[in-house]
Amino acid sequence: MEGNEFMEKLVGEFSKAVVGKEDVVRLLTVALLSKGHVLLEGVPGVAKTTIAKSFANSIGLSFSRIQLTPDLMPADILGGTYYNQRTSEFQIKKGPIFANVVLADEINRATPKTQSALLEAMQEHQVTIEGNSFHLPEPFFVIATMNPVEHEGVYSLPEAQLDRFMMKIQIGYPNRDEELLFLKRKERGEFNSVDKVVSPDIVSYLISKVSRVRVSEPVLNYIYEIALRTRFDERLLLGASPRASEHLLFSSKALAFLMGREYVIPDDVKELVIPVLSHRLKVKAEYELDGLKVEDIVGEIVEEVEVPK
Repeated sequence: MEGNEFMEKLVGEFSKAVVGKEDVVRLLTVALLSKGHVLLEGVPGVAKTTIAKSFANSIGLSFSRIQLTPDLMPADILGGTYYNQRTSEFQIKKGPIFANVVLADEINRATPKTQSALLEAMQEHQVTIEGNSFHLPEPFFVIATMNPVEHEGVYSLPEAQLDRFMMKIQIGYPNRDEELLFLKRKERGEFNSVDKVVSPDIVSYLISKVSRVRVSEPVLNYIYEIALRTRFDERLLLGASPRASEHLLFSSKALAFLMGREYVIPDDVKELVIPVLSHRLKVKAEYELDGLKVEDIVGEIVEEVEVPK
């Protein structure tokens, strides 16, 4: 199966459960195929959970949802030991982290200790329970959600932890036509659960094909120049890390594959710059007060950097 064929099937199946959001589905697929994790940001009620669950079901992967709260402990996510009276032995019970696609709902409501446990699992693809290490299922893909309007009872993710997410995807309100279609389909009961379009083995095969997508020297230099400009922009307190450059590289390879190409072009990089970089950069306070946003600065930098021929 080729990348463009896979994307077409996925979007078609996805439309059974969600109206629009094709761009979100594509970015989620890019992150999955490039072995990254995603932060979904949006106000309540814009289908963040439905999108994550439908995405997992459509590609035949196991799904787990963790509703994060301040009283949630790391063991509630990773698992722990319990005493089995029947066997008179202590046994290990694995937590909800042991799934292919894990939805960490409202990650900023969890305490820093619990956030760290989740983010360590994301990075290492394994967890330690009572001194025993367990590998997480592959592929392993975390979709974390955040509500941008809540500021009470939340624990902001520090920059070092935000940097572990490959992308931040903004999910806004639907436009007029999309919301009217949503209401009509709801009233008629036309929404259905999605069916599996591929097997987990096919997903693993597609991930291996993405790794063979070629990136030329000029495109590598293009990625580096964009990252470099963010580090020396006077309006930014924090620029893009080398991990950000790495994520931009691998996500561009996945996007090229989904577009049916075996090589990356500058347009792939351009399309992914804002989702990959926006959550890693920090605007200085004086420029924030003037209404300047990270997306505006990144857009300017992309326009300034010479595009390779």
